[in-house]
Formats: sequence, C-alpha cells, structure tokens
Amino acid sequence: MNYDINDLTFEEKLRLLTGKDFWQTYDANGKLDSVFMSDGPNGLRKCDGEHTEESIAMPCISALANSWSEETVFTDSATIADECAEKGVDILLAPGVNIKRTPLCGRNFEYFSEDPYLSGILAKAYIRGLQENGVGACIKHFCCNNREYDREFISSEVDERTLREIYVRPFEIALEAEPWLVMCSYNPVNGIYASENKKILKDLLRKRLGFSGVIVSDWGAVHNSYKALKATLDLRMAFDERAYGELKTAYERGLITDAEINFSADNLLRLLEKVQKAKKERRKVRFSVAERRERALSVARESIVLLKNEGALPLDPRKSVYVAGCFLSDPPYGGGGSSKVRTTFKSEPLARLICERTGAKTGFRQHFSDDGMFAEKCLLESAAAADRVVLCVGEDERKNREGADRITLRLSEVQENAIKMVGKVNKNVTVVVYAGGAIDMSPWIHSVNAVVYAGFCGEAVNLAVADILTGKVCPSGKLAETFPLSIADTVAYPYEPDGYCDRYEEGIFVGYRRYDRDGKEVLFPFGYGLSYANFAYSNLVVQKAGETSFTLSFDVENLSSVSGKEVVQVYVKDIVSSVSRPEKELKGFVKKLIEAGKKERITIRLEADAFAFYSAALDEWYVENGDYEIQIGSSSRDIRLKARVKIELPPESQYTVEKADLREIGSET
Repeated sequence: MNYDINDLTFEEKLRLLTGKDFWQTYDANGKLDSVFMSDGPNGLRKCDGEHTEESIAMPCISALANSWSEETVFTDSATIADECAEKGVDILLAPGVNIKRTPLCGRNFEYFSEDPYLSGILAKAYIRGLQENGVGACIKHFCCNNREYDREFISSEVDERTLREIYVRPFEIALEAEPWLVMCSYNPVNGIYASENKKILKDLLRKRLGFSGVIVSDWGAVHNSYKALKATLDLRMAFDERAYGELKTAYERGLITDAEINFSADNLLRLLEKVQKAKKERRKVRFSVAERRERALSVARESIVLLKNEGALPLDPRKSVYVAGCFLSDPPYGGGGSSKVRTTFKSEPLARLICERTGAKTGFRQHFSDDGMFAEKCLLESAAAADRVVLCVGEDERKNREGADRITLRLSEVQENAIKMVGKVNKNVTVVVYAGGAIDMSPWIHSVNAVVYAGFCGEAVNLAVADILTGKVCPSGKLAETFPLSIADTVAYPYEPDGYCDRYEEGIFVGYRRYDRDGKEVLFPFGYGLSYANFAYSNLVVQKAGETSFTLSFDVENLSSVSGKEVVQVYVKDIVSSVSRPEKELKGFVKKLIEAGKKERITIRLEADAFAFYSAALDEWYVENGDYEIQIGSSSRDIRLKARVKIELPPESQYTVEKADLREIGSET
C-alpha cells in the first residue's frame, strides 16, 4: 500500500468509515478518489438521485445457477463489469449467496441455490468475472438472511454446525476468489445484529475465514456505530449524518480505540487504492450494446431447464402452433427491489419468434391474464383448432421481490384453470414457466406434455425460450433447487417465526438433504433437467491421489443424434458416521458438451473437504475415518455410477486446515 494511514487526520479517518452519500465513499484527502457502488446482481442498476440509468437485464442469479456452469457465470458477470466500467461504477453489490432455506423467501431470485457447495463455486466464478475486468465484487448478505418479512428484526437462531456447514460455507468457498467487500445482513444472528456481531464478523469472517477486505453494512443495517466498528465492520452505508458524531463521541468516552479506527480506515484506504489501480488497468475497448445482448442471450440459453417432454418438443415446423398466456409478449425479466434493472429492450412475442425459427403457422393473442381476465371461449376454440399449444405462465416481480415473502408456490387460480382446460381440448400442450423460484405444478402437470422452466432469464428470455422450443438449442439447464410436491413438505413450513426468533430447527437438513433424509417424493429433484440428447455413464475408475483425495474418471456417451451438454454431478455419502449426516452431499460437478454419438472421458478430483463435517465440539472441520460412497449422476436422484473409498488417517491428520488472518485486527478490547 502506497498511501499511509498516518497521512490522514483523525477526522478524515472517521469520515472514511461512513458513506459520503447514498452510493459513494469519501475520498482520501483528495489523493485517492472516492468509490462509487451500484446494485446488482441481475445487471447494473446505477442510480443518480431519482434517475436510474438503462442497462442490459441479465439473467437473475437463480436462473444463472441453473446453468451449472462456471464459464457461463463468468460470462454473465464479465458482461456486467464491462457496463460498470463504461458507466463509472467501481463496485457491484453482488453476488448474493444466501442459501435458499425455503422456496418462500421473496428474494430467492437473487440467490444461487439450496446447496452451499454449488452456491460457493458459482459465486466464485461470478466474483472472478467482475474483478478480472476491473470491477470490485461485494458478496452478500453475511449471514443467515433467509427471509424478507421483518428481516430487520427477526433473529436467525442457528447452531454452530449448521451455521458453518450450510450458511457460511458458500461464503467460505467464494472467499477463495478474494472479493473486495463483504456485506453484512440486516437480521440479528443468535440475538445480535449481524452488523455488530463480533462472533460473526471479527471471530468468524476475519479470524477463521481470513477475510482482509472491507466489511460494509447493508444500507441502513447499522444500529450502533461504535459496536459495529468493534465488530470490525469498516463502512457504514448509506450516508448517515449521525454516524460521524456517534463514532467521535464513542472515542472520546474510551469505547473505541485508535487501533480499531486505524484498522478499518486502513481497510478503506486499501480499497480506494485497489479501485484506482483497477481503473487504470481496465481494457479500453468496451462491448457494444449488441454484443452485450448477444452475451445475455448465450447465458440465458444455458440457464433454461426442460422439466418434462413427452414427445412435444422440439416443435414440428409442419404443425400449427397456438401461443397464449399472460407472459407471451411481455415476459418478466427479473424480480423487484434493489436489483431491478431498467431496460428499454422490448421482447418480441414468443409466437413471432417461433414462426421466424420454424416457418410454422402460429396464432397468438393474450387470452388470459394473472389478474383474473379470462376469455375462455376464444382460448379453448383456438387451442382446439391448433396442432400444438404453447402456454406462457408464471409469476412476476409482484410475487418475487425484496422486502416481502411469497405466500404460496402455486400459480394463480386463473392460470392453473387455463392450463387444465387447454389440456382437455389439445393433447400437445407445452407450458413455459417464468418465475424466480420453485413452482408447485402438481395441480396441472399431468394435463400437459412438456414444461420448460424459463425462470427469470433477463431481457433475452423469449429469444432463448424460442431457441429451446424449436430445437435450435439443446436444453442443458439443471435445477439448482428442489421443486417440492407441496408447500407443506418444505423446510420451515409454515414459515412463521416464534415471536422475533426464527429457529433453524431443521439444522443441516436443508433442500435435498431434508427430502432425502425423510424419504419424501418431490416434483423435480435438485440437479434435475432433461435434454434432447440421451447420455449414458460407464467405466468408473477411482484412484487415490493422497490421504484424503481421490481422482474419479468415467465415460459419458451421447447415444442420440443430437449434440448436447450434460451436467455431471458427484455426491458423497458417509456410510457410517459418529454424527448425523445427509444421505448425500454435492461435492463436484462439470458441464460438458458431448457431440452426437460421441463419448467423453470425464475426470473430477475430490479433496479432503469433500469428506469433512464441522465438529462443533472440536470447533474444526473433521474428516472421519471409514468408508464413503462416491455417487455420480445426472441429478441428486438419478445416480448412474457408485464406488466405495476408505479413508484411514492418524488422529493428527483428521482436521482440515482453516485460514487464519495474520494481520492485526485492531484491539482486543
């Protein structure tokens, strides 16, 4: 660091610890520029007062996760970084890696998965895409922010093992990409606000996980400035005229020390210097708007999931197609709240896009809407007259938004009734679902032949959907969360806190871990997604690469005449354990293009952390001796290959190595 903390006056140090305005930090005595931050993660949302600039609406994080592709995620965030650089944004407040504890959380469309490993690996790729292109990442929200209703008041009550294995683990993995900032959450954790929680920020994030960057508050999340500083929260956002006075008074009363102030001010100086250096090193040539939109389309194509297909898709160009629904011409790009991107892009009606790709005869009118309007006679007559029907249904930002939670997983009654009635008059019905999370399709799924889950895939969603429906692109997305049969089957149902405490009584059994343990059937399992291709797995060979590492090699063959991408998933099961463990846990994956009729040899390596659990008693990650089962499959419930491995370690080698922050962390007072 070239700029010395001693070059700042006491007052300048305190100023650095609070926002200058809603989006900016203070500069450093005029020698280091202030830093400008903007919301993400579904594209750039740059605001200037009441005005929000236009940007490309990229697929939401929830849709992006369905790509199961680090390369795709990198492309997404690198595209956003390019736009940030063009518009003078230094830090993107993204990605969000909160675990989808329940599908009812209204902000799930901003988060990757119910699985900590998948969330962490994809978040790491997202961070790299930003920072390798000169824009800082701010990973959020640390931690246990898994509901929107009363998020500022309801305490997440969680035991240590669950905290480390499920809710902190994705952050721990993502920190390997060295994000410049971590944002704390609004909620209390075990009774103490995250913004002033020493155990969470100082002891865990700083000391145990080794984070040496800037910890920033969520906007307005700080309740006590000096307690937040003592917990090593560096930057209070947004601007609050009281914060400076609170810190100065606390210092004068001996409640905070010079060491604590210098520690956080130094973190801010290093951030300002890092931003200044990144600006100089950014590439000078920007993508055009057309290039960004093409990249948004390529990401959306990877992220759409084919959930059901009984001979309906791809659409036959010789057959007539009738397209209807509440989202046929104006699909939702994303959810509501701070991540909503303003774009002027207007999606073309899906029917027109289908016609352009196939030459098929199409007819389209918006015959029903989500608010109850329903032209039943016209809808059913048109559907009966067509060879095939495509219905565009789902949810928009009214049900998927920051600050509120969903109350149901079902579509509106109008949409469900329309699907069932159309299914009675036409036996070739495809439903396209636009949504930010899991949808309960059980009332109508047996009435249709095909279901395409488009999610919230940004402004290119209908272009990508048309490519999938017509066979121009082979679907390759897989679900990053379980779709349950019923809301009653979900974790935390009925989702009501005990007063102002939300007790995480399910422990580590979140998502597929819970359904596997309880032996519950689901609508669609974690990791599930169909293809127009057909893949076979064979010839598994497991080689020991170290005391607790193994190399897996196996063949995946495309038995079809269609080239496609397969997402190969590796799960690990502890056969006999001294503690309660899941039936299986995701520990590796790869997405691979396999040409029609070809075979590819896949190699995946598992390290010690694939076998470890967190021991609260030992306060360590622990690898237990014994037998483990390696499971390789196309989804969490479609396991194709299995093998057993044995781990035999001396006691001193059974602990996994954790990072330690060697930099002095203020004072111990």
